[in-house]
Amino acid sequence: MTAEANPRTRQGTWVRVVVRGAVLTVVLLGLVVFSVLLAKVTLTPSPASEDLVTSNLRPGRSLRQYAEDYTFLAACKQAGGNLLLGVPFGLLLPFFVPRRLRMIRMTLLTAVAMAVVELIQGALVAGRAFDIDDVILNTAGALLGYFVLGRRITHRYYVYADVPAPSERPAEPEPAPEPKRTPRPTTGAKAARTKPAGAKGTRTKSAGTKTATTKGTSTKKPRSLLDRVRTRIRNR
Repeated sequence: MTAEANPRTRQGTWVRVVVRGAVLTVVLLGLVVFSVLLAKVTLTPSPASEDLVTSNLRPGRSLRQYAEDYTFLAACKQAGGNLLLGVPFGLLLPFFVPRRLRMIRMTLLTAVAMAVVELIQGALVAGRAFDIDDVILNTAGALLGYFVLGRRITHRYYVYADVPAPSERPAEPEPAPEPKRTPRPTTGAKAARTKPAGAKGTRTKSAGTKTATTKGTSTKKPRSLLDRVRTRIRNR
C-alpha cells in the first residue's frame, strides 16, 4: 500500500466508526422510546374491564372471539394493534443480534419479551390478563417488520460497517518466484546402476587380454615332409 493511501484508509475507518456509533445511538434511543410506549399501552390499569377480562392459555381462542363477538372494525383494531405493537421489535432488535440465525433470535427475543409483559399484566395490573394470542400477534408483527424493512436496513448497515471500500483495501502482495530445483545426488541403487567413466575401457581391455591369451595359447601342429611334397605337386 502506498503512503498516499494511508490517510484515506484512516479517514474511511473513522467515518465508519462515527456512522456506526451514530446508528447504534439512534437505535438505542428508539428502543427506549418504544419501551416507554409499550409500558404505557400494556401496563396501564383498566378498572372498567376488570370483571370482563380473563386469562387465555389456548392459542386462537381470543382470535375466534374477535371474529364472532366483535365488529369488523373492533376486531381489526384489536388484532391490528397487537401486530403493530410488535413491528418495532423487527426493526430495532436486528441491530443488536448477531448475524448467525438473526431472524430466529429476533423472533425468540420478541416472544420472550412480550410473554414477560403479559405475565406482568396478569399478575400486577388491574383489568388486564395474560393472553397467549397477544404474544402470537406481537411476534407476528415483529416478523412482518423484519421482512418488510428491518432486514434491508440491517444488511446495508453491516455491509457498510464491516467491509472496507475497494480503494481502502490493502494491496495484495505479489507472488514470490518459485525457487529453482537443483538435481539431487544419485545415491543407493541409482548410483550402482550408473557406470563409471573408466569401466568400459577396463572391460574392453580385459576382453583384449583374453583374446590375446587365447591366440597365444592356441599353437598349430607341424606338417610332415610328405604333406609338403604333396602340396607342392598340386600347386604345379
